[in-house]
Amino acid sequence: MKVSFHGHAVVKVETEKHTILIDPYISENGNTDLNADDQKADVILLTHGHNDHVGDTFDIAKRNDAQVIAPFELATYLGNKGLNAHPMYIGGSHEFDFGTVKFTQAFHGSSYTEEDGTIIYTGMPTGILLTVDGKTVYHMGDTGLFSDMKMIGERNDIDLAFVPIGDNFTMGPEDALTAAEWIGAKQVVPVHYNTFDLINQDGEGFAAKVKPGKGVALKPGESIDL
Repeated sequence: MKVSFHGHAVVKVETEKHTILIDPYISENGNTDLNADDQKADVILLTHGHNDHVGDTFDIAKRNDAQVIAPFELATYLGNKGLNAHPMYIGGSHEFDFGTVKFTQAFHGSSYTEEDGTIIYTGMPTGILLTVDGKTVYHMGDTGLFSDMKMIGERNDIDLAFVPIGDNFTMGPEDALTAAEWIGAKQVVPVHYNTFDLINQDGEGFAAKVKPGKGVALKPGESIDL
C-alpha cells in the first residue's frame, strides 16, 4: 500500500481497493498539496474533533458516501449531521473490509467549533493504529508524551508512525524523539508542524536525530510504500 503525507496531520492510505484519509484538514491548510474539492475517499479516520483535523470531512464524506470512523461523541455529532459514522473508542478495535482500526489514548483536547463560535465537546482525543494486509500504521494524533507509548510499541509491530513535533499544542521535537524510541516503529514521519508560525519546526533536523534509517521527513505529497 501507498501511504502519503499532505501537510499538518493529513495522511492518505491507498490500498488496492480503498482510499483512506486521516484527519483531512485541506481547504484551510496552507501547507498541503491537495485540493479538497477533488478528493476521493472510501473511508475517513478522525483522531479528534478539532477543526484542524476534522477539516473537510463533511464535504468529502458526503460527496463520496465515505464511512467516517471516529471517537464516539465525534461520530455521534457527525452522524447527526447526516454522515455515515462508525463510533469507536480508546482500547477498542474493529475489523472493517479495508483493514483493522484500533484507537489508542492521546493526551490533548477534543472539541469542534461551529461557524458561530459554539464549541461542541467531541469526546477524548485518540491516536489510531491502522492495520492493512499485515502492515501497521500508527497515527499518533495530537498528543503530549506519555509513558504508555512504551506499551503500545511493545504490543504492536509498527511499520510506520506519524509523530507530532510542532510543540505548543503537542509534543515538541525533544519529546517526540523519546516517543519515537518508545514506539519502536520501523519508520517515523514528523507531522503537525509548519502549518502556522506557532508550530514551526525543522522536520529534516528531527528526522536526522531519529535512530539511523528510521526518520523520514516527507514533504506534502511525498509517500512511502509498505
